[in-house]
Amino acid sequence: MLRHGWVLGLAGLALACASTAGAAEKAKGKDAGKVAGTDELTLEAVNAATLDKGGDKGGDKGRARKRDDDKPDALTVKVQVLLDRARFSPGAIDGRDGDNLQGALAAFAAAQGLPAAKSLTPDLFDKLQATSGEPVATAYTISEDDVKGPFVEKIPAKMEDQADLEAMGYTNPREMLAERFHMSRDLLSALNPGKPLDKAGTVITVAAVPPLERGKAKDLPRSPKVARITVDKTSRDVRAFDKAGKLLAYYPASIGSEEKPAPDGEAKVKGIAFEPSYTYDPKYRFAGVKAKSKFSIKPGPNNPVGLVWIDLSIPSYGIHGTPEPEKVGKTESHGCIRLTNWDARDLALHVVRGAKVEFKAE
Repeated sequence: MLRHGWVLGLAGLALACASTAGAAEKAKGKDAGKVAGTDELTLEAVNAATLDKGGDKGGDKGRARKRDDDKPDALTVKVQVLLDRARFSPGAIDGRDGDNLQGALAAFAAAQGLPAAKSLTPDLFDKLQATSGEPVATAYTISEDDVKGPFVEKIPAKMEDQADLEAMGYTNPREMLAERFHMSRDLLSALNPGKPLDKAGTVITVAAVPPLERGKAKDLPRSPKVARITVDKTSRDVRAFDKAGKLLAYYPASIGSEEKPAPDGEAKVKGIAFEPSYTYDPKYRFAGVKAKSKFSIKPGPNNPVGLVWIDLSIPSYGIHGTPEPEKVGKTESHGCIRLTNWDARDLALHVVRGAKVEFKAE
């Protein structure tokens, strides 16, 4: 828990922003079942995946394949990894088409001066491949540290009960490894059928992205610097710009709800807390929370505000991580701006104090 300087007060400012949606799924302390029927989804298949350019640009053949059975697709995994590495985040890499992927493709196309497109055109695919010549899937050997944890047996569904935990850690190695490599848990299992993800020495296939790190990150590089952020409540995304107005990064986001909408107008970044604690105030009256007095929840990736809190000048509002990265951009929040833990950390490492935050809506 952070205990120095201006960071001391940030946990208390995170009062209105955590979501309890989906908490029951984590309460069991278990992950969803494996994805079946993905024998073609191998390291070699993902790295070799290419676009069928025989169809018209923007037509069905130009789309990262969306299969009727909604199983992960090698080409879609490749596209998502390339977007992630270019800092046009598709959210959790899951090998499936969807709004997050389409939004990232459209933002990347615009940044490259290409026609707006939510499907994968040949020109767009070529531009993506040109961003990196490195493989998009790689082998990783599970270490002793990976499997020893510490892990939390289960995350209680009720926030009041979460306050009793010593830490809001991962529940098992599968959850931890998936988040480290920006992946959905289902995709991690689909890429590694039958492999024990809780055994040191197991060689697994993962997305070749900068792994999510933990800690305060004071010694990590912070360039390029983000001077302005836009939060688009209609398209549900966050965009980061440098001082000259160049788009540096794109992130899908969950932004408020009808009950607790995100703010309007402008704000500024006041500060950043890595590994924040979370304080609930009963005046916010979250559904299902019956506590009559304030309580705090310890830090960790399953903390209601995730691994990062970017404090805004509007009281009690911030940009933060989440315990449920696979739901970002697909569910609502309690007013704040919720990113995956890795995207929130990426933004936090580059944004400067005093950066302008603009809230946009049609």
